[in-house]
Amino acid sequence: MRSRAWRDDRGYSFVELLIVTTIVLILASAIQPLMRVTIQRQKESDLRRNLRDLREAVDGYYELAAAGQLPATELKPGNEGYPPDLETLVEGVSINNDATGRKVKFLRRIPADPMTGETKWELRSYQDKPDATRWGGQNVFDVRSASGGTALDGTKYRDW
Repeated sequence: MRSRAWRDDRGYSFVELLIVTTIVLILASAIQPLMRVTIQRQKESDLRRNLRDLREAVDGYYELAAAGQLPATELKPGNEGYPPDLETLVEGVSINNDATGRKVKFLRRIPADPMTGETKWELRSYQDKPDATRWGGQNVFDVRSASGGTALDGTKYRDW
């Protein structure tokens, strides 16, 4: 027969709980760096996609200008056929010989830079020197991240 003391001694002891808690903490600490890298990799992927979308929009504007489909009011002297700012890509531009007055829009909105969390990007004009650190303001020739951080591959986000 079993004794009464054995039946009343159910559940886990403090030592068993301490061991299980320690194991869970060790596993959690091993996963944490992996999660940080995963989050950074996702942000880098978003940054590449947003830069590609912005650059395709700038190229689309340039192609319309080069084809002569933009009215003279859109083409200002010295802009070399590039948009004056990113907002122009969102607001859209009218097309020559379109009686309906519709506008061609290149972006729905200016995407956020995932590294900074803001919609502010560093811009480059066609007239800017390649090593310029400030935007000349004439037009938008290129876009890059405003983040000074370093990617997982060791490159700077500004160089993408």
